[in-house]
Amino acid sequence: MRLLFVALFLVKTVFVSAQTTLNPDTVKAGQFDMGKMWTFDTPPQEYFQKTYGFTPDQKWFDEVRLSSLRFADYCSASFVSASGLVMTNHHCARESGTGVQRKGENLNATGFFAKTFAEERKVENLYVDQLLKIEDITTRVQATMGNGKTETEQLQLREREFAAIKQEFGSQPEWKGLELQTITFYNGGRYALYGFKRYNDVRLVLMPELDLGFFGGDPDNFTYPRYALDFSFFRVYDNGKPLKTTHFFKFNPNGIREGEPVFVTGNPGSTERLKTVAELEFDRDLKIPYILQLLRNRADALQVYNAKAKNDSIQNEIFSFENSLKAYGGQLEGLRDPYLIARKGAFEQQFKADAQRLEGGRGQAKLSTGSGKKSEAANGSSPGTTGSRFDVNLKLWDNIATNVGDLRKYYKDNTYLSPSELARGDLLVFAHLLVTYAEVARQNPGRADQIKELLETPKLTDRALEEAYLAAHLSEAQAALGNDDPYVKAALNGKSPREAAAYLMNNTKMNDQGYINDLVTKGPAAISGDNDPLLALARISVPRYQEASAATKAITGRQTVLRSNLGRLLYEVYGTGIPPDATFSLRINDGIVKGFPYNGTMAPYQTTFAGLYDRYYSFNGKFPWSLPKRWLNPPAELLRQPMCFVSTNDIIGGNSGSPLINKNREAVGLAFDGNMESLPGSFIFVPDKNRTVSVNTGAIVASMRYIYKAERLVKELVGK
Repeated sequence: MRLLFVALFLVKTVFVSAQTTLNPDTVKAGQFDMGKMWTFDTPPQEYFQKTYGFTPDQKWFDEVRLSSLRFADYCSASFVSASGLVMTNHHCARESGTGVQRKGENLNATGFFAKTFAEERKVENLYVDQLLKIEDITTRVQATMGNGKTETEQLQLREREFAAIKQEFGSQPEWKGLELQTITFYNGGRYALYGFKRYNDVRLVLMPELDLGFFGGDPDNFTYPRYALDFSFFRVYDNGKPLKTTHFFKFNPNGIREGEPVFVTGNPGSTERLKTVAELEFDRDLKIPYILQLLRNRADALQVYNAKAKNDSIQNEIFSFENSLKAYGGQLEGLRDPYLIARKGAFEQQFKADAQRLEGGRGQAKLSTGSGKKSEAANGSSPGTTGSRFDVNLKLWDNIATNVGDLRKYYKDNTYLSPSELARGDLLVFAHLLVTYAEVARQNPGRADQIKELLETPKLTDRALEEAYLAAHLSEAQAALGNDDPYVKAALNGKSPREAAAYLMNNTKMNDQGYINDLVTKGPAAISGDNDPLLALARISVPRYQEASAATKAITGRQTVLRSNLGRLLYEVYGTGIPPDATFSLRINDGIVKGFPYNGTMAPYQTTFAGLYDRYYSFNGKFPWSLPKRWLNPPAELLRQPMCFVSTNDIIGGNSGSPLINKNREAVGLAFDGNMESLPGSFIFVPDKNRTVSVNTGAIVASMRYIYKAERLVKELVGK
């Protein structure tokens, strides 16, 4: 035991020493720190050829693009058959599944499979988007913005130009009827217009039970090895019949080999890899700790509420909160890693040096190897300008840092006093609205009439839940603003946050519509003089929030333009060699199937169904490692079947439901998660540790063949 203690002490000492003696000057930026989320506007043909030994032509990229889908406004998907069959994740389909269940059904418990086309169930308000048209609008937008004299003017001109472009293209025959969206790349370094074919008739075909789709639950989330069947199938209908399409990924249930390249095509939601170190430190110190605190407290309140309510929609909200907690927690851990921050600092220094070299006429720099296409700026002029738009302006980073400092001054009032129901509860936010109305009614009666229409008391989901949200808010405000803050002193009045919340709920009349109507009828003076405790709090918080909000809006406007200039400079220096940040627009990224070291051992590149049952028995069948009855006696053939696998692909939230394809454009997997090491991916991509976790398409076929008896889908997907 003493030897073990000494060994642990030495390990800890070495680790602490390594952290405290880190020399940022010795840290270098990685080749792919900015990621691999390549756009279809400028596909990375040369890079793929150099890295993987094959050269996809434009037809290859076109077919990939047309086979890929955006699933509503939150996930990715793909066509996987000529009859409009759509594949996405179970966690993307969960809300749709509960939405189509009928009286007496519980599809989370039983799963769903339509044995015939007629049994496929239409999901109201669900749609998928297919990207058909791409147009570069960079020169036009940047030229228009150049006419603005202030940051606010530039942003206003940009929005007007976006609207004009949509109207103009929307009337052209080849764009007519498409959903048009302007896409911003490099924070404004490039702009594009995308045209989507929207399919509104989408029907549920197959969804596994929650026990399989969410096997391992939150404890296994963002970990690997994994054993979840996180897949579902839908079908697109056109004029009441299954869509006929030639653009789809053919299933290959035996396509996974260790070391082989795979490509993810999907819609990554948001990354912020172009953020400066100053901005990342702001996120580390203020923004993300607040988000984590908010999510933890609200998830706990919902857990207590749903223990009695047992509502599927609330449970899905809890799942979402828990997922976000792990995601933001991992991001914060990465931001607190001195090495990763030093690596971001090293990139900034290299960026500045490369910009100076470019200004000196030495040509475009190469931090990473992308499509190999140079920007217009790299060839001598920045889009929309005469000559080089950017002198090498090292003050750009300083100006951003100054702006961040200004944001810090207003952050607490702008955040903790904001009219957010999630943050402060429905009734306190309603009181905020009522005080705002009284103020506007005195100054601008015409505008006040617009607010007056909103003065309907909120319908509380549950009084105890509202009180829990209010108590959480008061606790958070106390910790952030301090006990001597006027708002905190008035709210607590010597009580604990929980006691104060109970008092406020027992004494407020913000949920009495008759009382509200009477106040509004009497006019602004009555509202300003009323002694309702929530109104009294709102009278303190509203002016402070308005001041902080106005200041933050102005600072953010300046920051948007500064970050746009930084993005344009990045594009000028590196062209498409560095991909832009994720914007929930279609991307393709590359990687290889590969395990990784973890917990002192190795994570294998793939898992099998046998591991699923080992985990089930190891946890004595307790949720979230429980299994439905029909899964308890599997055939031997199923146990040997590979289930999940990992690869070095670059994904983020929004990529859920993305297919993994091989060089032959065959679907070999379905992305649904990342490992814990991937969570800092919001601001930096570290490919030696980052892993994408996917369901093997062979596992999908095996589950349908041996358990769900879904032979018609097996035949549709693999032909036998």
